[in-house]
Amino acid sequence: MASSPMTSSSQSPRPARPNLAFRRLRGQRSPGEFAAAVRRAAREIDEQVSCDARYIGRVEAGEIRCPNYAYERVFLHMFPGRTLTDLGFVPRSAVRGRGARTVEEAPDPHTMSPMYAPHETDGAYEPYDTTYGSHEPNDRYDPHEIDDQNHEESDVQRRAFMSGGTATMAAASLGPIGLAFSGAAVAADRSVRRAGEAEAGALEEAVRKIRLLDDRHGADGLYRRASAPLRAAYALLDAGAARQATAERLHTGAGELAISVGWLAHDSGRFEDARSHYAEALATARVAGDPALEAHAFCNTSFLARDAGRPREAVRAAQAAQFAARPLGSARLLSLLSLREAGGWAGLADRRGCEQALTRAQALYGRGPCDADPEWMSFYGDAELAGLEAQCWSTLGDWSRAAHQARRATRLQDPHFTRNLALYTAELADDLARAGHPDEAAAAGLRVLDLLDEVQSSRVQTMLAGTARVLLPHRRASGVSDFLERHGALPRPA
Repeated sequence: MASSPMTSSSQSPRPARPNLAFRRLRGQRSPGEFAAAVRRAAREIDEQVSCDARYIGRVEAGEIRCPNYAYERVFLHMFPGRTLTDLGFVPRSAVRGRGARTVEEAPDPHTMSPMYAPHETDGAYEPYDTTYGSHEPNDRYDPHEIDDQNHEESDVQRRAFMSGGTATMAAASLGPIGLAFSGAAVAADRSVRRAGEAEAGALEEAVRKIRLLDDRHGADGLYRRASAPLRAAYALLDAGAARQATAERLHTGAGELAISVGWLAHDSGRFEDARSHYAEALATARVAGDPALEAHAFCNTSFLARDAGRPREAVRAAQAAQFAARPLGSARLLSLLSLREAGGWAGLADRRGCEQALTRAQALYGRGPCDADPEWMSFYGDAELAGLEAQCWSTLGDWSRAAHQARRATRLQDPHFTRNLALYTAELADDLARAGHPDEAAAAGLRVLDLLDEVQSSRVQTMLAGTARVLLPHRRASGVSDFLERHGALPRPA
């Protein structure tokens, strides 16, 4: 059916009617505050939704006529005694069935798979069930169902740029990362000023600075500091640019910064914040028509979905990233995206799918680097390839194979990337412990503990905690008691 030629181009979507009842229920809370309340309510009933301010805005605008089942359960929990109709939604019967779904809204059969993870639902990839408007036929995955329509740019930017609209404010906000704009841009007597080359360059440098600090020290101490430059970036974007080339650099820079800040949230265990930042980057990419930024946003979305226990979403996001990346001409980028897909298949316990994606990743990697490789992929080398493969085998429970690849990763890793060295060594320790080599696992764990003075990463600490639990019954093995004692003395997060 999605490929059926019998589409009805003469039918235009009905205009959305604002959901005033839902708006009244939000009261004085901002859309972001209300979204946070929705997420809290979801946790109370063991439901999982990724609600953010954009979703609340779309509900209130009437673009979402009826929520999916997960959101329905959460909303009815928040407002007991009310029905969906009381909340301003239309009955589900009015939007379900063959007559309610247009051909353009039908799911792409090539992105569906017969296998489902036990903890995922059929709607895991469609957080917003029923909306007005149509979608691009090649839009394989989009956690926010973004329409590529001209009128959306102002809406996306208004949401993204709430922090202000002047280059002066932006310059002041970049201070925490140690960057500033030229004096002309920060003059106190300036009113709203269009951004120029200097501002675009400072934004790009902020992205590089954050990535460098993360490579060396991990995310935990950086995330809060990086939020101010991100607000500044969107303030610059809101101020506008005199030249189209500068505007494109600002869009790309703001999107890349959103991904970098999202990664800091991701690596420090703040998954909901990370998801929001990645969605922000994806929205920016769609507004700017930037396939490279779109591929990067989907790449990180896939990685996050894998870590958050949504492997099918990880597969689909990785496939969407590959679709966006194919015209870019970077085999190394496609290799990394294939590894992201392999991680999703491993999470689904699909060994064949994982092995196929790994084989494709290795073949693409073997083509070597080229000028089209994105700057942000500087971390992707032999060590990362081995490390990500180790994670796939670990997820599949093949501990010996995982340990072999993790050991390769630690040997190949450039010591400049301290966080990754700690990560691969932690992976090695865990794989060795589960493979029945407690003494070797303890030795690797001790090496990780030595790196924690330089690296602050919740991901690494979580992995070490898991290794410690596995090693507890082997405390009499050589080195295990020393590891357990040192690990037990680590300060616990607040």
